[in-house]
Amino acid sequence: MNQIFFLIVLVSFAAAGWQQIFEVSPEGAASPMERLSQAMVQSAGSSVELAIGLIGVMTLFLGLMKVAEQGGMLTILARLIRPVMVRLFPDVPPEHPAMGAMILNMSANAMGLGNAATPFGIRAMQELDKLNPKPGTATNAMALFLAINTSSVTLLPTGVIALRAAAGSHNPAGILPTTLFATICSTVAAIIAAKAYQRLSIQNDPGQNEGMAKEGSSSEADDKSDSIEQIGSYPLWVSLLALLCLAGLIPVTILYGKEISPWVIPGLMVAFLSFGVFRRVRIYEVFVDGAKDGFQVAVKIIPYLVAILVAVGMFRASSALEAMVHWLGRWTAYVGLPAEALPMALLRPLSGSGAYGILASIIKDPSIGPDSYTGYLVSTLQGSTETTFYVVAVYFGAVQVRSLRHTLGAALTADLVAVMASVAICAFLYG
Repeated sequence: MNQIFFLIVLVSFAAAGWQQIFEVSPEGAASPMERLSQAMVQSAGSSVELAIGLIGVMTLFLGLMKVAEQGGMLTILARLIRPVMVRLFPDVPPEHPAMGAMILNMSANAMGLGNAATPFGIRAMQELDKLNPKPGTATNAMALFLAINTSSVTLLPTGVIALRAAAGSHNPAGILPTTLFATICSTVAAIIAAKAYQRLSIQNDPGQNEGMAKEGSSSEADDKSDSIEQIGSYPLWVSLLALLCLAGLIPVTILYGKEISPWVIPGLMVAFLSFGVFRRVRIYEVFVDGAKDGFQVAVKIIPYLVAILVAVGMFRASSALEAMVHWLGRWTAYVGLPAEALPMALLRPLSGSGAYGILASIIKDPSIGPDSYTGYLVSTLQGSTETTFYVVAVYFGAVQVRSLRHTLGAALTADLVAVMASVAICAFLYG
């Protein structure tokens, strides 16, 4: 992100400087360097205004999420997907702590609880490393887990919905059907890619499974007291029925997404609070506790927003972005990917904060807006893809794995499929 940030600023300065020296501005109009200076100051101010507008919406959603979490919604989701997980990860003993941690990580990701998902993910990698006969080299289970983690099905992209609401969208939850479709496609692609690439990996050890099974037996005995692995599972038919219902949401949201979306935000609040009441959660106190996290998150992103929005503002004021859009738009428009959305598609796997800032700058642009096709597309890209390189670095860094094998290839394949699926579904619904 350091290089990208510096490159954007440098190109903007060079483009404005070239115009300042070699072009003549109309009489009475601001010079290129003056426009660049004004854009920097205005972008910095609008960044803080955007963050302040985001505080209320983010606080609301994280408060509701805290109620759902305290009511045990993550545990319910974990029990639903455990029968599927034991088939996806045959090298991991069903009752090993790694299995429970992976399930909770994916459940938290599905609910949009990024802060809760990361500790579970790191814990999963630590437990998977106990099963690793080759420390420092990623196992098949690690590679598959990371690929699924970076592409996991998102039921509720709360952060993106909040940002769209703060940007003045008339339909902030309109990305629910598009995000669900794109993440299901990318998750299926991640599983297929990881399973296929592991057969091509030259570092694949045929004796790995045996070592993992032996290690798993002792680790299972040592960790019986841990709370994570104590999560049971529903019968397989219940899990399959839940997955079938999830798949059934896709055509429903595609066909009736515009009619359903106005009901989503009020319905979620009623549903989550009702769930908390049913589970005997002190919903008011828990909501306020979770809302405090929302305030802190919104405040913490101000520096990231200022940095990227100032850089993007400079890029636009210097006319460098206009030149890039003019040149690339002729080619990318044929596949439904506007040139304005290209920076988002390219930066998302590299930097979450950078992509978040670009999303904010695009949907705040009066010429684009959150409810245009491009606005829906970049919102869907943000909600359906992950900061792949960041996740890989953090999770593998926690267990000192240096040989990634096919992990990155599978994760980037899923990212590419997510972009393609996002273009397809947004073009169908909002194109």
